[in-house]
Amino acid sequence: MASVIGYLEIELHIPHAHSLKEKRSVVKRVVERLKGKFNVSVSEIGKQDSWQEAVIGVVTLGTSKKIVDATLEKVVSFVEELVPGLVLDYRKEVF
Repeated sequence: MASVIGYLEIELHIPHAHSLKEKRSVVKRVVERLKGKFNVSVSEIGKQDSWQEAVIGVVTLGTSKKIVDATLEKVVSFVEELVPGLVLDYRKEVF
């Protein structure tokens, strides 16, 4: 059976961060919560030097496109619920 890979990029806006330290604490919290709740790999992949913006990459693997796509949608919803207004945009691909 072939594996299906899902990739998700989430652009975050952190308006209350006034330093890289404050931003990184928010990003770390999001990353750790995603790793704990979902069976996904997560990392900050962009805008590391920006105080109020971040890009998080999420990757998951499964046996069906439907399941992988649903997992990625749940990840987006979870991040939106975790900190409302945090998600600026997201891009998703399933291979």
